[in-house]
Amino acid sequence: KRTETTLYNDSQTVYKWLSTLYEQDRIWIYGRSLGSGIATRIASWNDPKTLILDSPYYSFLYHIRRYGFWLPLKNLLKYKIRTDQFIKGVSCPVYIIHGNKDRLIPYKQSVKLKQENPEKVHLITIEGGKHNNLPSFPEYHEWLYDILNEEDLHPLQSRNAELMEA
Repeated sequence: KRTETTLYNDSQTVYKWLSTLYEQDRIWIYGRSLGSGIATRIASWNDPKTLILDSPYYSFLYHIRRYGFWLPLKNLLKYKIRTDQFIKGVSCPVYIIHGNKDRLIPYKQSVKLKQENPEKVHLITIEGGKHNNLPSFPEYHEWLYDILNEEDLHPLQSRNAELMEA
């Protein structure tokens, strides 16, 4: 039976396997949209190099109750996936990339997530970006390249970009 706990445990099993192949400081975790909460949970249990969240939600339960009125709620409400709580336990650098025109998961949810761990979380705003079109923006790829290729990720200086300090 698929439960929230089995989602986390399956993901943790993959992380543990990866950590037998690589040191943790060579493991990045990436979560997009629905996967952002699970990625954040795994990062809070481990010590990866970096956590990258693409268009994350503040809390799955909050998001479904507020914006998911058109979804079959009975099956979805059993999953809480509290990204807002998990992010407080993340010790590695966290980079949130979010479009400010996202209507599926509003940008303000990423602003709220940053406030939960302001020392670790950097919010990267893609002006005009929506939920499913961020890869069409060159700066999206530039940011990912910079994040994955920087030795010292605090702060990203290679592009002299300003990170939103919300």
